[in-house]
Amino acid sequence: MAQEVVGFIGLGQMGSRMAARLLDAGHGLVVFDRSDAAMRPLVARGARAAASPAEVAELAGTVMASLPTPEVVRSVALGPDGAIHGKRMTRFVDFSTTGPRVARDVAAALADAGKASVDAPVSGGITGAEKGTLAIMVSGPRGEFEAVEPMLRRLGNPFFCGEGAGQAQVLKLCNNLLAATALAISSEAIAMGVKAGLDPSLMCEVINNSSGRNSATQDKFPRAVIPRSFDFGFTTGLSHKDVRLCVDEAEAMGVPMVVGSAVRQMLAVTSAAFGADSDFTSIAKVVEQWAGVEVRGASPAAPAGGLTPAGC
Repeated sequence: MAQEVVGFIGLGQMGSRMAARLLDAGHGLVVFDRSDAAMRPLVARGARAAASPAEVAELAGTVMASLPTPEVVRSVALGPDGAIHGKRMTRFVDFSTTGPRVARDVAAALADAGKASVDAPVSGGITGAEKGTLAIMVSGPRGEFEAVEPMLRRLGNPFFCGEGAGQAQVLKLCNNLLAATALAISSEAIAMGVKAGLDPSLMCEVINNSSGRNSATQDKFPRAVIPRSFDFGFTTGLSHKDVRLCVDEAEAMGVPMVVGSAVRQMLAVTSAAFGADSDFTSIAKVVEQWAGVEVRGASPAAPAGGLTPAGC
């Protein structure tokens, strides 16, 4: 497995780091990205640049993809220059967040062409991609999962969710809905506390030792909101896309999404205010503006409490 030539399409912030880990593991690598600049660092390390997804699939039996939207995934997999046309490819492993309907469409088309599709959306952000600690949600034929599992373990911790196409996508959408919801509601709670004169770092410390702890108070606020960097590494546009996909899919299944719909709207407002390319922690800035406060660390005169060096 360590000598297998692997294809990788999509070398953005996540894909470039994942592909680099495959190189580190000794795999031959064929890469494609619309940006030549994105391919150069990997080519300099020995990867081969391809001119299209189809060419990647002519050169690699396993082709992996990390792409931004369902439409791009459909095009890369099934379009005129798509991976489906590569004669050597036998399986397509998609790390993107597309939603289950696109995953099922791609799987069906690839199956008709005699190729397998494996859904493998990931969670863990840029840091997880770099360190190989991603949570990888996998669905598809079990035999295909077992074939790629050693490679997936170079990238993180794979969880087999089932053989149905799109099952892993449903789990990923649920996860991202929860992450966005935690960020939105934490923004409201922390803004309320700051307006009452509380130190937001102290609030996080107390909340994280209480029943309200969540991914936003544990990680996003101390890393990106309180320091005012707003650079957690996930865009508002992508978060809005994921939550929109989740709410739309839930509605199609007959599952009410009252809270989820409100979070979708908050992300739409954030995107309108700060742009789709803004960091999704900018949702806190929307709440700040409405509340007339700014979430910052304690001033020198304010009590610092017993904060740990790492904040929250």
